[in-house]
Amino acid sequence: MDVLKRNNVRILGHGNQTLLFVNGFGCDQTIWRYITPAFSEQFRLVLYDHVGSGLSDRTAYEPARYASLDGYALDLLDICQQLNLREVTLIGHSVGAMIGMLAAIREPHYFQQLLLLCPSPCYLNEGSYHGGFERRDLEEMLAFMDKDFVGWADYITPFIMGNPDQPSLTAELAHSFCQNDPVIARKFARVTFLGDNRADVTQCQTPCLLVQCAEDVIAPLEVGDYLQAYLPHARLITLPVAGHCPHVSAPTETLSALETYMAA
Repeated sequence: MDVLKRNNVRILGHGNQTLLFVNGFGCDQTIWRYITPAFSEQFRLVLYDHVGSGLSDRTAYEPARYASLDGYALDLLDICQQLNLREVTLIGHSVGAMIGMLAAIREPHYFQQLLLLCPSPCYLNEGSYHGGFERRDLEEMLAFMDKDFVGWADYITPFIMGNPDQPSLTAELAHSFCQNDPVIARKFARVTFLGDNRADVTQCQTPCLLVQCAEDVIAPLEVGDYLQAYLPHARLITLPVAGHCPHVSAPTETLSALETYMAA
């Protein structure tokens, strides 16, 4: 298997330090274009697509491998090994943040720090834990996705993006969702939204920056508080913005948070 072809790996920029970007669900590497220009002169940038999205090799999808986020973490580690990466700064969004964390737990020597945008180890409300969703609501959402993938994308993206005053961003996200292989995307959605990686969090010894948004229906504030409490080496920043994709809707504020942390 050609790992770089499988995940459509691209390398941009200049510099001795590497930034490795991990997309969230439904997105490909182009989702980072609002912040990558600011990094490209100083850093080497590695971007890639999850199998089933973007220009990845969709024939490489193996249901057993990708039945949990561990399979996606193995893809990430394959890329690190193929490119002989060491001490990288990983920037992950949403489920991509958790994929990055799982990779760092398994092979910490690859990673210097994890910069995690709107991460969540579990989207379900369970006991005292508030993940944001009741199981019934998630099952109904996934059933809608199975029935009408395009209709689901049009319905869900306004909630994910927030910022109704910027409808072009919502339309862009919906278009990105619809570029995915729908069969793979439906399976990835179940792995993402019904998974529970809370037990993994305390095993992460890599320093983490947690960037959350003040108004985020996908990863509410309680999730950030939970992660800060259970991650051994974490700093939490709450941006005064809305939505689940601050690197798209609030790139200036997001860049400021990332650059300040990296410069410390």
